[in-house]
Amino acid sequence: MNMQNRFLALLKLPLLCSLLWVSAASAQLEIEVDGGEVGAKPIAIVPFATPPDISFDVAQIIDADLVRSGLFRSLKRTDMLEKPTEPGKVNYRNWLGLGMENVVIGSLNRTGKGVAVRFFLMDATRGAQLLGFDMPAVGPEQLRVVSHQIADLIYEKLTGTKGYFNTQIAYVTASGFGPGRRFELIVADADGYNPRTIATSREPLMSPAWSPDGKKLAYVGYERGRSSIYIHTLASGELKKAVSEKGINGAPAWSPDGSKMLVTLSFETNPDIYLIDLNGGPRKRLTDHYGIDTEAAFSPDGLQVAFTSDRGGSPQVYIMSINGGEPRRVTFQGRQNLRPRFSPDGKSLLVVNADGGRYTIAIVDLQSGSTRNLTDGPLDESPSFAPNGSVVIYATAGRGNSELATVTTDGRVRQRLRQPGEVREPAWGPASR
Repeated sequence: MNMQNRFLALLKLPLLCSLLWVSAASAQLEIEVDGGEVGAKPIAIVPFATPPDISFDVAQIIDADLVRSGLFRSLKRTDMLEKPTEPGKVNYRNWLGLGMENVVIGSLNRTGKGVAVRFFLMDATRGAQLLGFDMPAVGPEQLRVVSHQIADLIYEKLTGTKGYFNTQIAYVTASGFGPGRRFELIVADADGYNPRTIATSREPLMSPAWSPDGKKLAYVGYERGRSSIYIHTLASGELKKAVSEKGINGAPAWSPDGSKMLVTLSFETNPDIYLIDLNGGPRKRLTDHYGIDTEAAFSPDGLQVAFTSDRGGSPQVYIMSINGGEPRRVTFQGRQNLRPRFSPDGKSLLVVNADGGRYTIAIVDLQSGSTRNLTDGPLDESPSFAPNGSVVIYATAGRGNSELATVTTDGRVRQRLRQPGEVREPAWGPASR
C-alpha cells in the first residue's frame, strides 16, 4: 500500500474486529547495526566483577547501548591488556596505548536487598575519575534496567545530552493471512528486549501514542465495525474508550501535560483536527476545511499544532496555534510531506517526505525551512524521535515485510530491528522518570 493510500486508509478504512486484551510475550526484535565507526569516541567497557551464581553481563549491555548510539566505538575484550574492577587498579598507560579515551569498570555484589552494581567512568587521558555510582540494589531480573541506567549516565557525562537507553518503544505487528491474520500492539525496551503484548486483534490496530509520563498508551482500535480511540494503562491493564464518534476516530496525540489529546474526527463534516479534554471539559474543533486534516502533533511547549493536510492539492505539513487561526504551510520540498512530529527542542519536524516515487524520513528545520533526508526509502514511514532527539525510529519496507529501523539524526548510524511478520507504526516512549 503506497503512502498516499495509507493516508486515506487511516481515515476511511471500514474494519470489523473484536479486541482481545492479553499479556503474553511476543518475539524479540533482532538488531543489526550499520555504520558508526567514523568519528566515534573510543571507549573500553571492562567486564564487571560478578558473583559466580549470576550469569548476567552488565558490561555487555552498556557496551551495546553506547555503540548503538553511533557516538562510541568500544574495544573488544580480547584486545584488553587488563580487566580492572576498581579505580586504583587502572593502568592508564595501557589504555592510552590502545587508543582509549575513557574506561568503564565495575562490580556486582549481593546484598540483603538483591544485587548492587557499582561502576566508575575513568578518563584515561587525564588519569582521573569522571563518575562513580553505587546503583540501588535490585532483583536479578532488573539488572538489564540497571545496565541501561548506567549507559544513560555515561552517555550524558560524555556528551552533555541525556541518554535514551532506559526507555521503551511501542509498535504494531501483523502476521498470518486471511481469516487467520493477527495484529498485536507491543511494548518493548528500546533495544528490543522484553516485548509484551498489550492488545491483539483480527483487524488492524493503529497509531499508538505514549502519554507524557509513559504510563499510558492511546491507540485506534475497531469494535463491531466502528473505530474508537482507546487509552490503555500499562501498570493495571485498565482500558478506557476515550473517543468514539460516528465516522472516523483517528490519530491520537497527547498534550505535553497529558490533560488533552489531539484527534482526527469526521462526525461533523470532513476529517478535521479536534482538541479533546481528557478530564471531561469541552471539545474544541481546531480546523474546518473541505480537505483532509489529520496526523496532528503538539509542539513541546503545547502552544502549536503540526498536522498533515491535502488542502493545497497534495498532503503537506501545516502549523497553527493551539488557540486557532489560519494554518501556515511549512513543507515545500517534495511532492508530499506527511506524519509530522516535533523534535524535543521544538526547532524541527520529522516528516515522511515523498519525492520521485520514494518515501523517506526527513527533518525540516523550522527556522530555515530546509529539508534534509535521513533515510533512502523506498518506503519509510511513521517516524518518532527518541526522547533526547538524537535518534529516530521508523517503519521501513524490509526483506519481504515491513520492519522497524532507527537512524541517528546525523544519518551516520542505522539499525534494523527485525522479527517474524510485519512490524509497523513505532512510537518512542518518553524518558524514564
